[in-house]
Amino acid sequence: LLPLVNAQKDQFIPQHIANLLWAMAKLVDNGQKQTPGLKGAVAVLLPLVNAQKANFKPQGIANLVWAMAKLVDNGLEQTPDLNAAGAALLSQVKPQKANFTPQAIANLLWAMAKLVDNGQEWTAGLNDAVAALLPHVNAQKDQFIPQHITNLLWAMAKLVDNGQERTPGVNEAVAALLPHVNTQEDQFNAQGITNLLWAMAKLVDNGQEQTPELNEVVAALLPHVIAQEDQFNAQGIANLLWAMAKLVDNGQEWTAGLNDAVAALLPHVNAQKDQFSPQHIANLLWAMAKLVDSGLEKTPEFKDALAALLPHVHVQKDQFIPQHIANLLWAMAKLVKNGQEQTPEFNEAVASLLSLVNAQKANLKPQEIANLLWATANLGELIELNVFTSTFKSLVCRISENPQFSQQEILMSLWGVMVCCARLALDSNAHKNNVCEKHMDDLLTRLENTSPDNEEDQSIMIMAASWLGRACPVVRDYQTNISKTQVDFRDQLKSSIPSLRIEEEKSLNSLPPVDLLLPDHNMVIEVQGPSHYVGGDFNTRNGSTLLKIALLQKAGFEVIEIPVNRLSNQDSMKPYINQIKTRIGFPPQEHGSVSLKRRRADEAYVTADKGRQPSGHGYLTAEEHSEVQTGKPGKRKRTTSQ
Repeated sequence: LLPLVNAQKDQFIPQHIANLLWAMAKLVDNGQKQTPGLKGAVAVLLPLVNAQKANFKPQGIANLVWAMAKLVDNGLEQTPDLNAAGAALLSQVKPQKANFTPQAIANLLWAMAKLVDNGQEWTAGLNDAVAALLPHVNAQKDQFIPQHITNLLWAMAKLVDNGQERTPGVNEAVAALLPHVNTQEDQFNAQGITNLLWAMAKLVDNGQEQTPELNEVVAALLPHVIAQEDQFNAQGIANLLWAMAKLVDNGQEWTAGLNDAVAALLPHVNAQKDQFSPQHIANLLWAMAKLVDSGLEKTPEFKDALAALLPHVHVQKDQFIPQHIANLLWAMAKLVKNGQEQTPEFNEAVASLLSLVNAQKANLKPQEIANLLWATANLGELIELNVFTSTFKSLVCRISENPQFSQQEILMSLWGVMVCCARLALDSNAHKNNVCEKHMDDLLTRLENTSPDNEEDQSIMIMAASWLGRACPVVRDYQTNISKTQVDFRDQLKSSIPSLRIEEEKSLNSLPPVDLLLPDHNMVIEVQGPSHYVGGDFNTRNGSTLLKIALLQKAGFEVIEIPVNRLSNQDSMKPYINQIKTRIGFPPQEHGSVSLKRRRADEAYVTADKGRQPSGHGYLTAEEHSEVQTGKPGKRKRTTSQ
């Protein structure tokens, strides 16, 4: 039949053209290949649309635009003829707006949203058509069936996401449809639930107020997620978890219903792991990280879902676009910040993503650059130093090229650049230059006339000013958190050296407070809990820890870091107390009878040590620990490595 379309093209009336293109679109949507014959028939029909545009009725307009959108969504090229046909049809919407049925309104708005989402230029004609149809949503609200409601809300969310202004018409149409979701909640299938929750989340993310009606819709749909959990495909699972995470991120209360819906979906991630596309993987991991950051418990099902997804990050790495890379690394860093353990799969996924940053740096948007700088910095010593510095080199040059960074993006980037400076400062083998500091200075200058309310943002500005030796107009109070281990260690240290002055939770140079300060010796003692390390491994320091240590050393303090897992009892504290005694020139604690030779060796070491500069994070070296335990002097070597 398809060759006959071309042969008889001059005999097709508007209804025939609409039916033919609708039929071809529906066949393609159900698996028909877009053969040369099919593409040729479409190309023949499209010019006829423009020629007969005044004769198309509302149903024909809706079916034709739907058909074009569906064909484009399935791979048809958006040719000039297709764009011209679309523009011709849209010009007929406004004159006939009163004659569009609920189904036609739903299909037409869905089609316009789908065309725009696939690259259709946002024209005045498209804008006028949307504006003409929206009032009729409100007028015919009682006649929309669940599928229409789903398509309409999805379309409005997608149009707003692609630049449609949230006019009173948009807001009124959304408000008119929401109550009808509630009354027909049991008639929505899995795809409808997915599209609706996605639309709710996208509208809220673009400024839609979370009204009681919207919250009621979300609450009404969540039980149906659980009831139909086995009917969600990979795309549905990814979109649903993304939607729930986005709603929570924008202020949605964390309810039992939301928790149960997430718990119902997670096991299906593992079952369908091979069916997730790169975009699904990026959205899913972002959503899981965001939900955990908002209070979701890391259940066995959560861990299984994460373990199932991570290998696919490595396998599909060449298919990730810049947005995916930024979101995935942000998710990895956020998971680590919330206690995610390091596994070979996790580390491999991080390494795979970092290898892509340099190649795609030219395509990164400001938010993606900021997210990448924050994420890379937060992962700290998990990333090998050469990879760390080369990644930052790729990213920071893009900051100075782009003046469009928001205040939040500048703050995130500034924190990341500071951590990069800290890593270079703490590594004795790193090549030192002032390029990183210059970027820090430029970013802080861009924040000069701002005064953020957020305490974390205030701290970033204070730390940058401290590093650069600049005055900072921001002042903040810090909350103190004294652990039992810190108190026990302080008491043991005080008991061992009664004359020693010890200050607790002291803020130095307006920086975050230190655990213990020995003011007479310019020495800081940090009792480091698991939150200071990547995955709580007590070995791999994260970005925040590295920055704090480097800032203190830059201010002239010697810093001794003691992992809390090495202070389980009084005996385990003794080596560190002896280390401190040695460094401040106080005789170490004796262990029974000690020879004169041993005491003289200690005194000689103390004398030599007084003239030394602060050295690294101050862990007790293996030689020093052996000497404390055996009473035999060992090699006296200081190191900045763990």
